[in-house]
Amino acid sequence: MVTSSHEAMHRIFQHDAAAIAHAFTVLNLPFAKPIAVEQLSVDLTETAPVERRADTVLDITTVNDRFLMVIEAQSAPDDSRPDSWSYYVTFLRNKYNLPVVLVVICHDHVTARWASTPMKIGHTFWTTITLYPLVLGPHNVPAVIDPALVVQDLPLAALSAVTHAREADIGAILEAIVAGIRRMGGNETTEFYVELIEQGISHTAAAETWRNYMATDLSFFRSESAQKLRAQGRAEGLAMGRAEDVLMVLRHRGVVVTDAAADRIRSCQDEAQLATWLRRALDVSSVADLFGE
Repeated sequence: MVTSSHEAMHRIFQHDAAAIAHAFTVLNLPFAKPIAVEQLSVDLTETAPVERRADTVLDITTVNDRFLMVIEAQSAPDDSRPDSWSYYVTFLRNKYNLPVVLVVICHDHVTARWASTPMKIGHTFWTTITLYPLVLGPHNVPAVIDPALVVQDLPLAALSAVTHAREADIGAILEAIVAGIRRMGGNETTEFYVELIEQGISHTAAAETWRNYMATDLSFFRSESAQKLRAQGRAEGLAMGRAEDVLMVLRHRGVVVTDAAADRIRSCQDEAQLATWLRRALDVSSVADLFGE
């Protein structure tokens, strides 16, 4: 099951892909400086009825070359993962005809050591494929304990917190992040990383420490602007639910709903309009009648 902690481990790269350029330097990764980064679809399903989705897939162009990066989050050793990862790599290689790099993000030394071991796939007496993931974990992601560095590179600080979530230095890292964020003030970017860190360490002992910081030192995230952002998200979710109710009633009654009509209903954010459509859906015989046309 995909947990919020799992999601947070790779969402750092989705939110601010440009931060990868700095990560290459800080983590001494063997790639040239990226000049363009584009997020690709993570749906790697073919015509076979088996759904396969990577966590994050990036198309990276550097000053020297272009390649794809598959970023996977791993919270514990799992010997079933190499089969999926080898599929992702070979599928993307065949689809885009570009080199593919597999990156695995871990938040403890045990998982990082497991992921760093070459993964062999094949017969007991003959290896057909060997995976060599590039592993990011507490062994190579620096412990960011300087608030000045947090201000300079918040994405790296967030990655530091996630990858050191079960390490002894997590307390110092969280303290530095809190001090750095207080200097930066509350805005959409800092709010994103505050919640990302909360998700990333949610299943560790450090979660309680972070919640205490949220209740005291970072209480400004309960400001009017932050509340408006959360309220907007809740309103959008309610509108989506009401739109699906309209579609469900229409289809249950046998009313033909075209893709264009379904898109129009789903894109509506006007609660009053959706309520009107829901009432009409109980009686109309066509979507034209629903829209009053």
